[in-house]
Amino acid sequence: MFTIAIGIFFVAMYFAAGIKLVRPTTRGLIERFGKYKGLAQPGFNWIIPGVDRLILVNITEVMVNAEPQEIITSDKLNASVDAQVYFKVKSDEESIKNSQYSVNDYQYQMVNLARTTLRNIIGTLTLKSANSERGKINSELQRTMRDETNHWGIEIVRTELKEIDPPKDVQETMNKVVKAENEKVAAIDFATATETMADGARRAEIKKAEGIKQAKILEAEGEAQAIQLVNAAADKYFVGNAQLLRRLITVEKSLATNTKIVVPMNSELVNIIGEMAGLVPLGDHRPTLPKPYSAMSPKNADSEHPFRSNGG
Repeated sequence: MFTIAIGIFFVAMYFAAGIKLVRPTTRGLIERFGKYKGLAQPGFNWIIPGVDRLILVNITEVMVNAEPQEIITSDKLNASVDAQVYFKVKSDEESIKNSQYSVNDYQYQMVNLARTTLRNIIGTLTLKSANSERGKINSELQRTMRDETNHWGIEIVRTELKEIDPPKDVQETMNKVVKAENEKVAAIDFATATETMADGARRAEIKKAEGIKQAKILEAEGEAQAIQLVNAAADKYFVGNAQLLRRLITVEKSLATNTKIVVPMNSELVNIIGEMAGLVPLGDHRPTLPKPYSAMSPKNADSEHPFRSNGG
């Protein structure tokens, strides 16, 4: 019984030694006596201890860093270039086999391939174009590495160009150039804004002057029309006795305030004033109006009438 128990124990230990658990993030290659036997899927797997070998392969996305390197650009300047490559092993059986049987240490070779590809790409560019065309460099790097690693069972997810650092003295010169260009652009923008403001102010003054001019024109036209209407009404309504009455009212107001009136000789207004004063201009034989100061004595009337002289 003891021997049986020992045998069962060794069988159990042998069976336990062959138990392999594969995580979902990996796949397993089973080799038997050095030959490919099959693919181990995630979960419980059992292999023959001492006969089979399980090789685990990570299928998650991995990042490798292409260490900084000095690259000479086409304009003969040294630039320190650093990049990162993101890739993963495809999960199908053929790709997993290729990642182990078609390439030796694919991560190490991935780094060196990225460094070589960067030298080939950036070496054809100037330092300025290399800094301004990072997207183009990334796309070219990813395309080249995808073509070169296609038979490795590798998928290049993306590539990132981290840094393109020129020499320190070149960097200082470039910074000065960029600063001068920015100041130039700012000065041009300021001048444009000032010119725009001045042009706006000039246009506003022109519009204001045009408005004043138009208002004065309209005011003058209104006054002219009003004068025309007054003249038309006077010609229509102030005729005969009405016209004479209007003249008498005007002269009476002037005399009441002792207003001096200067009128040209031989005008009709002289005749009217003379008529009010009881005088008849020379050469005029029209009958005189009744004397407004008839209640006064002839002597007093002659002396106090403002338009009667001693000579008559």
